[in-house]
Amino acid sequence: MGAAYSKVMPPHQTLPDRWLLSDARNDAALERALSRLPRGSGFIYRHYHLPDEQRFARFRVLARLARARGHCVILADSALTAKEWRADGYYGAPRALLPRRSGLLTLATVHNLREIALANRLGAAAVLLSPAFATRSHPGASTLGPMRFHRLAARSNVPVIALGGMDQQAARRLRHPRWAAIDGLSGRRRIGATEAAILDGESAGGDDAHREHREYTWQAAR
Repeated sequence: MGAAYSKVMPPHQTLPDRWLLSDARNDAALERALSRLPRGSGFIYRHYHLPDEQRFARFRVLARLARARGHCVILADSALTAKEWRADGYYGAPRALLPRRSGLLTLATVHNLREIALANRLGAAAVLLSPAFATRSHPGASTLGPMRFHRLAARSNVPVIALGGMDQQAARRLRHPRWAAIDGLSGRRRIGATEAAILDGESAGGDDAHREHREYTWQAAR
């Protein structure tokens, strides 16, 4: 678990160092992954691929398992939906954090200085900065790498969670204590240099591109 952070969490709680993100591609491994995470880690439920009713049903199952391990449960949706679903917080692009609801942890996904500044201004509790390294979720995207990651992270007023191609090995290379992953915490193989080069050469398209576009541009409209 990470250092104490009491801006939006009770003083006795801490912002987790490890964050598991849900996705269509790691769905079958989520129960095991949640059980293997260190107690008191974080779980961000996305599952954008499911219709609303199925998405809620799957959330209830996974949230129950996560809370049995003392994990913090975050929903990638509006503050209102997070309240209705009894999540501990919500996650999205900085502007999607509005309107806010008291008692919820707010996590913003950021990729550049402009988005970090916006997250600072809108009062995010923490930011997920990506892509640190090559990742299947960002085919063809330029990666930050350690130097640029740390330069951007230094401009955040709140804790920064590294995202994109992360696992234990990548975290050591990045030298950053807080990180999140889809494959890297699900027992799935992290992409190697050859596959990363292939991904970098692919045009953004298909389900991954649709999912990431929704994550980046989604606005609280419910």
